[in-house]
Amino acid sequence: MALVRILVDGYSLLHKWPEVAEGKPRYSAEAREELVRVLTAYRDAIVTPITIVFDGNRRDSRGASLESTPELEIIYSRAGQTADQIIERVAHRMAPYGQVLAVTDDFAERDTVIALGGLASSCDNFIRSIGDALGTVAEDITAYNQRERARFQRRS
Repeated sequence: MALVRILVDGYSLLHKWPEVAEGKPRYSAEAREELVRVLTAYRDAIVTPITIVFDGNRRDSRGASLESTPELEIIYSRAGQTADQIIERVAHRMAPYGQVLAVTDDFAERDTVIALGGLASSCDNFIRSIGDALGTVAEDITAYNQRERARFQRRS
């Protein structure tokens, strides 16, 4: 079955990945924006839609410029609701269309998503996957630029 969407527990990933928005508080708008920037690049590399779910309504009014798109959706849980609950509901609703991948360090959450027919990844494994994918894209761009440079020099 095809992977139709990646569901990311935003704060779980931010807490596990100190290199993203280094020196910024994990619940800050700056940290969220940097995570969205990295996940946008990853989504562009793998062409699989991503939903990032943040616990609670912690939107900072100053400078928050995060916009959802169909390819990269950003969701904040309501008061009394958790990111885990949203991830579970989306995993259940997406099951007829294919598998979802839930990214969280919450073992119970990963077990629940797997029981619903989805896949699960720890934050560490997902971070490695992002690094691998973005590294491959960078290598491809470098190789392409070298080929184009050589082709241009031959014409001159």
